[in-house]
Amino acid sequence: MDQATHNKIVSFIWGIADDVLRDLFKRGKYPDVILPMCVLRRMDAVLEPTKKAVLETKQMLDQAQITEQRAALCNAAGQAFYNTSKFTLRDLKSRGSQQQLLADFEDYLNGFSPNVQDILENFKFRNQLSTLSKADALGTLINKFLEPEIDLSPTGIDNHAMGTVFEELVRKFNEENNEEAGEHWTPRDAVRLMANLVFLPIENDIKSGTYLLYDCACGTGGMLTVAEETLTMLATKHKQEVRSLLYGQEINPETYAVCKADMLLKGEGESADHIVGGAEWSTLSHDAFPAQEFDFMLANPPYGKSWKK
Repeated sequence: MDQATHNKIVSFIWGIADDVLRDLFKRGKYPDVILPMCVLRRMDAVLEPTKKAVLETKQMLDQAQITEQRAALCNAAGQAFYNTSKFTLRDLKSRGSQQQLLADFEDYLNGFSPNVQDILENFKFRNQLSTLSKADALGTLINKFLEPEIDLSPTGIDNHAMGTVFEELVRKFNEENNEEAGEHWTPRDAVRLMANLVFLPIENDIKSGTYLLYDCACGTGGMLTVAEETLTMLATKHKQEVRSLLYGQEINPETYAVCKADMLLKGEGESADHIVGGAEWSTLSHDAFPAQEFDFMLANPPYGKSWKK
């Protein structure tokens, strides 16, 4: 995707906030709506071609009284996530009353797989629905994300480009809200420097194989992404083939949701399962990977804050 297209998509999605959310939410709350909606629209577009197969598989599993359904439903969807609701976002576009739309939209959300439910819960997205519905803004919001001016389907934007768009939106919202440096994200030039310091001294020792990369305070996942890119680049340079599995832990619920969503949007479902977080998941007091060993680790812990708790 060229830079002009990238900027167009980011600007369009950024503009939805002012078009729909102004006077309903404080500016600092915009990402609580826009980021999960961006994730939902992308996932909806990715799942659309296999929707029929997923619903048929769900019906078959229910009739056979099979309770463990995730693997079969992911296989039917061809993704690391799925949705078993009868609705797609396009189905909701022309729903009747706001009350009916809200009920159907909640049914749509409830149909997503557990890994997506985890993202929505940590975004606290359902908390915003009542405000949107009462202001007759929910339908407008859905319609905006369905406008043909931006194509968030895999044919319009691949996984890597979608991840880049999502990361740019996160960056813009953080800058807009004057987030503390290092609290949610670390500037990319600093991250690339850190990744180079980790990998360049041992680049001649990199062999083909699978490597585990870990960030104990992973924020939105930027360090893991750049570390993976750097390792892959150096391996390719030396004609080696490597595969990276990313592991991360993050205490801030919304930031954790961004990180996990970003992994899924990039098609890294296995790594998304290794991102753990939420308010109770302090790395210092509740290590999510106590018996796991890693090949590489890099992190930017939250300096300047009390760690007493």
